[in-house]
Amino acid sequence: MKRSGILNQQLSEAIASMGHGQIMMIVDAGFPIPRDAWRIDLAIGPNLPTLEQLYALIAPELIVEKVMFAAEVAEHNKPLFASLRKWFDERDFASVTYEETVGSLAQRAKVIVRSGALDPWGNIALVAGVDYKAYFKDPAISVPDKFRALIDRATFTPGAGHE
Repeated sequence: MKRSGILNQQLSEAIASMGHGQIMMIVDAGFPIPRDAWRIDLAIGPNLPTLEQLYALIAPELIVEKVMFAAEVAEHNKPLFASLRKWFDERDFASVTYEETVGSLAQRAKVIVRSGALDPWGNIALVAGVDYKAYFKDPAISVPDKFRALIDRATFTPGAGHE
């Protein structure tokens, strides 16, 4: 038996398969998942699991380069926005239209993880990144300026009370 972290085989496999720029969506219970999507349905009841519970498991294991969410979240769902700030680097936030979350982002997503959350606008797209610090650790490799900022972002610790 695996000792810690994500125990669900499908979710663990999905995270391990994510490549730079690919999208994983974590969505609420009512999300219209496209028929041909890689669907991981973790919903077992109303608010089981919550979005926050999934962020707590996924954020430490997935390098996230960008977090996309419906623009309404910041103004109208402050608890969800606070949860995103806790688990993901706010510098990487990008608001999009609600229509994009249920439309084009869902179509582009490599995997869609359905929660039991009953959370307005609770459909979050995580764009996978890479560990730039590891890629540029060899002192013989020069670091272009645009990558220096990305390396500096590696100091963010998911769940460390950034809200």
